Amino acid sequence: MAQPRGRLKAIETPAGPLTAEDVVAASPISMLVIDDGAVVQHANAAAEMLLNLSAQNIVGRALQDVLAMPDGYVGDDAPFAAYDASLRLRKGAVLRADVFVTPFAEYAGWKLVSMYSGAASHRVGNRAHGGGTRAAVRIAAMLAHEIKNPLAGIKGAAQLLGRSVDAGAQRLTKLIQDEVDRVASLIDRMEGFTDTRTLERQAENIHAIVDHAREVAVSGFGDRLIIRELYDPSLPEVLVHRDTMVQVVLNLLKNAAETAEHGSKRKVTITTSFRHGVSVAVDPGGRRVSLPIELCIIDDGPGAPPEIVDNLFDPFVSSKPKGQGLGLALVDKLTRDMGGIVQYAREGMPEHTVFRLLLPRADGRS
Repeated sequence: MAQPRGRLKAIETPAGPLTAEDVVAASPISMLVIDDGAVVQHANAAAEMLLNLSAQNIVGRALQDVLAMPDGYVGDDAPFAAYDASLRLRKGAVLRADVFVTPFAEYAGWKLVSMYSGAASHRVGNRAHGGGTRAAVRIAAMLAHEIKNPLAGIKGAAQLLGRSVDAGAQRLTKLIQDEVDRVASLIDRMEGFTDTRTLERQAENIHAIVDHAREVAVSGFGDRLIIRELYDPSLPEVLVHRDTMVQVVLNLLKNAAETAEHGSKRKVTITTSFRHGVSVAVDPGGRRVSLPIELCIIDDGPGAPPEIVDNLFDPFVSSKPKGQGLGLALVDKLTRDMGGIVQYAREGMPEHTVFRLLLPRADGRS
């Protein structure tokens, strides 16, 4: 392969040039380079470990002879992604991993197959409710009844204030009333996480939802956050329940704010993007659904302690001194109620905390 124009060049170090091949070799992500005939031309050390094969037994073989790709992969020139997918290896073993296929723009038919299997990304899209979750939401159901009474008082007070303040303050009192109505509506549904009623999802503009949640956050705990947005303006409408989606985003922003030290601010980036071919397993039978719309809440906090990562979305699990451990459990439950999944990961250099929401598009296409 010729050197791609405008791409990573060798970096001079005291020990000599550091090449792109060195970077790939050192990556903890398993990588295979396949040519236009779907034959493996390169495998890094992480791929050798994941597949339990040496590079000599991988390179030169057809990809299908090395491993069976997830359902939905057709081998065309379109990008492909599958989360928590089952991969059957040549020796018959089965492993679960996130799989990404990225075409090389300069070389027709050539692709990079990346596979990641590990605890750094916590996947919750196909989990069933456990006994702990059921107990937690019964407690939440009891609290819900008590919360409704003060909510009515808050709304009444906001209405009275709105009659005696200037136009700028009226906008805030109206925001209070709207949020009281939204929370009351959510409590009506959240008598418990065990509520099995179907959410009435509809086509929504994800950016309008996020902007509303951001405004609410800034008016409340936003003094602890510096928020920026990196949106893909071409995103199609997402299929969600609006008020529920607002609650999910608010919970994640509040989670970031609570990690800020006293007197400091936490930097948060909200990104949206479209992921072609992303699908996830939704039941033990292997049925997969397309979730191409990605919303990420990224902060520069320390992330969850390693000892609780595997249970991060379980109720009563929290690293915060005064945390009840219900916020992320609620995010998990509400996201799945809308047909999506939420993932936690530590990514980047330096590492950042990433909560990734994968959601269905309104027209059902992938």
